[in-house]
Amino acid sequence: MRNRELAELVADVLGPVEGRLLMEELVLGDLGGRTGAAALAEGVEPRVVWHALCDAVGVPESARWGTDHRRQAPPRHAGR
Repeated sequence: MRNRELAELVADVLGPVEGRLLMEELVLGDLGGRTGAAALAEGVEPRVVWHALCDAVGVPESARWGTDHRRQAPPRHAGR
């Protein structure tokens, strides 16, 4: 997953405004007490940020990949 794909999923699943606010303001324990945006800036993989954000706001696995049914879901961690 690339940053662009993460941004598309955030907008699609969480909404363009709410998703951006959550990325910038929601502090996530799974990311070491950082926001999604801060974690990305510090080199955390986008897929890790996405799963942490989804876990925090209660997005079920079945809804994490948005409305594009051709989009492939990245694994939670590399190599899985």
